[in-house]
Amino acid sequence: MATKASVYAGFVKFEHTVFALPFAYAGAFLAAGGLPSWWDLGWITVAMVGARSAAMGLNRLIDREIDARNPRTAQRHLPRGLLSASEALAFSLASLGVFALAAAELNRLCLELLPLAVVVLVIYPYTKRFTWTCHYFLGAAQFFAPFGGWIAVTGRIAPGALILGAAVGLWVASFDLIYALQDLDFDRRHGVFSIPARFGPAVGLAAARLGHLLAFALLLSLYFYLHLGPVYLAGVVLTGLLLVYEHSLVSPRDWSRLPVAFFHVNSAVSLVYFVFLAAGMLWVR
Repeated sequence: MATKASVYAGFVKFEHTVFALPFAYAGAFLAAGGLPSWWDLGWITVAMVGARSAAMGLNRLIDREIDARNPRTAQRHLPRGLLSASEALAFSLASLGVFALAAAELNRLCLELLPLAVVVLVIYPYTKRFTWTCHYFLGAAQFFAPFGGWIAVTGRIAPGALILGAAVGLWVASFDLIYALQDLDFDRRHGVFSIPARFGPAVGLAAARLGHLLAFALLLSLYFYLHLGPVYLAGVVLTGLLLVYEHSLVSPRDWSRLPVAFFHVNSAVSLVYFVFLAAGMLWVR
């Protein structure tokens, strides 16, 4: 059982939850004006784990044939036979059930918006088959992390939730543009859609820079809109510097340091932003 659990954890890259979970907590802290209840934080955590596990499981299941042809992804669990398609589907459906349970335990609005979030999660893996805007569908899926964290606390939609959700969506879509560089040749040969494959790596990186600049501007706008303190502002500035550093690691002709940009810098972005936001709000209180 321990071995199977390890297989499933590797299947959905459980450690990558660090990318989105801090932003879900950020939405909850902003909505509460400080520390949310432990009940809300607990169920937000369960919801995020369920949603992300379902999203990754469905993504791997839907893309299993593409992954098998791509040398970079051929060692993933489904192409190697470590999991069967039926096991992956059962796991994804169970994760969706966990997601639904958490939404029901939080409030009615979370449950009402659940179908919309699930539709976006299911649609995203298919988009790379017909549109180079697929990166922004991934961003739309990640929009629900901070947005959901906010409405989990308040039970209503507010401008701040939309601003933070849009910032996170742009951040994710933009680093997905960078991530797509490593599959540039494969995508062109096999008809997989992406902005780098369609327009070239220079355009892909320019779009990523623009997206990250807009995400930074939205995070900064929350400082003025919600009258947040200097600690929050320092966190946004540091987040911006991390994004600048991320872009310094890759160029249209050299993306050999892309794993550092993707895994290490992006995990630092979400953690730094949340830590400074939470510290600033708790310090003010």
